[in-house]
Amino acid sequence: MTDRSTNDGSTTDGSTAASIREICSRALRGLQTLVPQRFRRDRPIVPVVRLTGIVGFSTPLRPGLTLATIARTLDRAFALGHAAAVALVINSPGGSAVQSHLIFRRIRQLAEQHNRRVIGFIEDAGASGGYMIACAADEIVADQHSIVGSIGVVGGSFGFDKLIARLGVERRLYTSGEHKAMLDPFLPENPDDVDRLKKLQREIHDDFIALVKSRRAGKLAGPQDELFSGAYWTGRRALELGLVDAIGDLRSVLRERFGDEVVTHLVSAERGWLGRRLLGAGTREAAQFGLVEDVISALEARAIWARYGL
Repeated sequence: MTDRSTNDGSTTDGSTAASIREICSRALRGLQTLVPQRFRRDRPIVPVVRLTGIVGFSTPLRPGLTLATIARTLDRAFALGHAAAVALVINSPGGSAVQSHLIFRRIRQLAEQHNRRVIGFIEDAGASGGYMIACAADEIVADQHSIVGSIGVVGGSFGFDKLIARLGVERRLYTSGEHKAMLDPFLPENPDDVDRLKKLQREIHDDFIALVKSRRAGKLAGPQDELFSGAYWTGRRALELGLVDAIGDLRSVLRERFGDEVVTHLVSAERGWLGRRLLGAGTREAAQFGLVEDVISALEARAIWARYGL
């Protein structure tokens, strides 16, 4: 383009084009601020998924941490196309071995499908099934005081046979299978049933150990009889044993890794219409039933957390 000179010797076309470019640039920058941060590509973004509570522990009004309750949230987090990584914030004392493994598998499937690095952050506890879920991460970060480990299997019950005998209650139970009433709390304990249960627990424990060895290959530093004894440690000791990779917190680690401008986008669970209706309105009977369920659940949950002094 050839600039045209004015009578005083200045140019017009060049300066006008420069002004237009500057105006357009300012307009684009202004429009960019209106775009939600999770859709902007000028800053690194890390979707964050919180995995909190007892695994598989649910009531009708308070769903627990299961694959069914977390699957869509995980899908949305990993589907964010320009994410630098996916962060899992884990705060769980464990629970169902099945649900822990299902969540672990889904995280690994999504990570491989989307070629996404996963960073796990343990808060108060990543114990038992909670630690199994943490092993789905490519890197595990814990607070120095986090409870980590408890790589084992536990089961428990009560025995009421002496109590009902004292009360003069007669237990009547009809089954069509030899082991159908195994470990019935109202019958005397059968040593054969206990042995059968322990075999099941050993099988699950062996699978848990194999999973940890696979995911933490080359990192485990402690003796196996200690690591896989069901014991648990603070985050600082867990780092020495190779159960975690670093001591830190979500904000500090992500800023160190991806810069101060990193955006942490919390991907929360979606509540369906039915769930909103149940929580928002209902009969007195339904509300009372829900309250009783929640009280019982709270007591049982408190007992599980109390194992770790939390």
